[in-house]
Amino acid sequence: MDIKAKLDLIEKGTLEMINTEELEEKLKKEKAVAYTGYEPSGKIHLGHTITVMKLKQMQDLGFKIKILLADYHAYLNGKGTIEEIEETAKYNEKCFKALGLSDDTDFVLGSTFQTKPEYTDEVYKLATLTTIVRAKRSMDQVSRHSEHPKVANVIYPLMQVADMSSLEVDVALGGMEQRKIQVLARENLPKIDKEAPVCIHTPLLHGLDGDEKMSSSKGNFIAIDDEESEIKTKINKSFCPMKEIEGNPIIEIATHFVFPNQAKLLIERPEKFGGNLELSEKELIETYSSGELHPMDLKNAIATFLIDYLAKVRDYMTNN
Repeated sequence: MDIKAKLDLIEKGTLEMINTEELEEKLKKEKAVAYTGYEPSGKIHLGHTITVMKLKQMQDLGFKIKILLADYHAYLNGKGTIEEIEETAKYNEKCFKALGLSDDTDFVLGSTFQTKPEYTDEVYKLATLTTIVRAKRSMDQVSRHSEHPKVANVIYPLMQVADMSSLEVDVALGGMEQRKIQVLARENLPKIDKEAPVCIHTPLLHGLDGDEKMSSSKGNFIAIDDEESEIKTKINKSFCPMKEIEGNPIIEIATHFVFPNQAKLLIERPEKFGGNLELSEKELIETYSSGELHPMDLKNAIATFLIDYLAKVRDYMTNN
């Protein structure tokens, strides 16, 4: 596959790449490194899976994949004790493997390098370059909102920037909530004589309750190891307003999971309600927005798809 084809494939399904010309140069390297950091703070869900799918695709294209299990970041963000977080990190690593990342993937616990002198030195240098206002703004969509924010909230983004240097990252991949921190890295790493990564941003899934972000802390998610009955119950209870496309989590699941994997979605319904339908993505959007497809029929189809789609994950989690 030539570089142009690789660029097109990587760009597909993303919201932003900063920037394409730099990524083209990275693709010429023998083993460029792509990374994503995750706080070990709960269940791995469909929101995480969007970035994992992109990492897996990049791995297939020859990238070395590093996943940071950011235990200290989770601690700074109030996600539990270090001991609790490290147990969650073990579970999260198993989940990422269940989603198909190869044995060549490096899983790195943040605390294994984030207390080293050279790392601390970089954090101090970055602290002299970053205003408090900028650091706080970069955390807007990442941290828990609080009336009394802690100093931890401004240390967190500086550490994340230093992580990219320490892990020798060529490409930083994350959801759009990571954008402000990643742009901060692009601006400030060259100022301390470190290379800025290419940044790739993937879409955020709305929560099943209609919240702007699917989150394990809010309980509005489909976990990748949910049982069949849990998937059905969660989807049936989910926010799916009639005729509405924007902000509809069920439509988003179809867009990000169904149609990248199959051409059409089977809608099963009784003849008295119009009979079965097989819809492409375009047809689904048109049919649903016109009101010809009832939300419950769409929900049933999505639940059936997800149960099958996540079957291998459930099997891996049970048997490994």
